[in-house]
Amino acid sequence: MNTALPAPFAWDDGYLVGHSAMDDTHREFVECLNAVLQAPDDGLLAALDAFAAHAQAHFDEEDHWMRSTNFPPADCHLDEHAKVLASVSAVREALREDPEGNAAWCRELAQALQDWFPSHVQHLDSALATWLVHRTHGGRPLVLRRKSVCA
Repeated sequence: MNTALPAPFAWDDGYLVGHSAMDDTHREFVECLNAVLQAPDDGLLAALDAFAAHAQAHFDEEDHWMRSTNFPPADCHLDEHAKVLASVSAVREALREDPEGNAAWCRELAQALQDWFPSHVQHLDSALATWLVHRTHGGRPLVLRRKSVCA
């Protein structure tokens, strides 16, 4: 039985950090997570698998940047990535074992990730972007955001 779907998770320019590769990956994160949020119950596993593949590549890239540049506050950031991946893995396994019985758990995870993402980007990813841009260009990221139509 399909449950009521939440409102779509849409991109917001507030997620921009001024590092083009990170910003592009963050757009993909929002798209992949929205696919999980909007998937019918019988499509949840496929959507979660696609999200998991994205998240692994996304976090691997950021983890590499942190390690290769000796990013000072890397530990907390790396730990958050690992915890998200562990949670996604546990829910994927549960969904494989009992797709109908664990659909709600998958939707709870997706909602939790939607709630987690803005703060993670605004605090941890923006600090990493600033670090990377400073090392490459000697300055701070320049971020141009559209005005929100909801403001």
